[in-house]
Amino acid sequence: MFPLLFGAGLVVLNLVSSATSQKTEPLSGTGDQPLFRGADRHDFAIVIPPGGTECFWQFAHQTGYFYFSYEVQRTLGMSHDRHVAATAHTPQGFLIETSKHVRGQINFSTHETGFYQLCLANQQNRFGSVQVYLNFGVFYEGPEMDHKENERKQLNDTLDAIEESTRKVYYNIFHMWRHYNFARMRKTADFFLLQSNYNYVNWWSTAQSLVIVLSGILQLYFLKRLFNIPMTTETQKPRC
Repeated sequence: MFPLLFGAGLVVLNLVSSATSQKTEPLSGTGDQPLFRGADRHDFAIVIPPGGTECFWQFAHQTGYFYFSYEVQRTLGMSHDRHVAATAHTPQGFLIETSKHVRGQINFSTHETGFYQLCLANQQNRFGSVQVYLNFGVFYEGPEMDHKENERKQLNDTLDAIEESTRKVYYNIFHMWRHYNFARMRKTADFFLLQSNYNYVNWWSTAQSLVIVLSGILQLYFLKRLFNIPMTTETQKPRC
């Protein structure tokens, strides 16, 4: 009896493990609702330590368009190399594209559904951290992004035209927002560069001022000693 129960338990465990190991599409509760996509847009700044690597995963459907832009805003530490290595991988782990610059973009169409991996490596700096601003996400074009397409087919031509115009305006605003974020990256990097140059000029001017004052004091001291005449007495007279 015990071997039979043990064998049945193993069969149940195998069924459960095989069911959980399958890669399935995230489904919604009802057929009228769209599939879950999560957050589609992200923009933030991170600090990568010396020789470190940071990775992120973004879910995307097969019919989407993925965009990824980055810019190194400043360096922290002894090293001042602002180059980083950015890579994008498919859900299967295959490399899509690599970028090794101070700023760059990686854009591609998503041909499979899953979590796409984005990685940033600070391999050039062994003694300094870098602050990188990121902007990535995925957007969808076409009728697949609207879960009420069947209902909208019943509207008249006027509403369809208004909907098409509104969608075009939405996409144009979205792409303007992308370009604005990329310009904001450069503006922030320029601000940090200007602040660094300002601090450098102030410290260098202060050091030069101290050197000038110190050299003047030393010159005055040695000139005073040069013209210093010792007092003579009857017992201590200068020799010829």
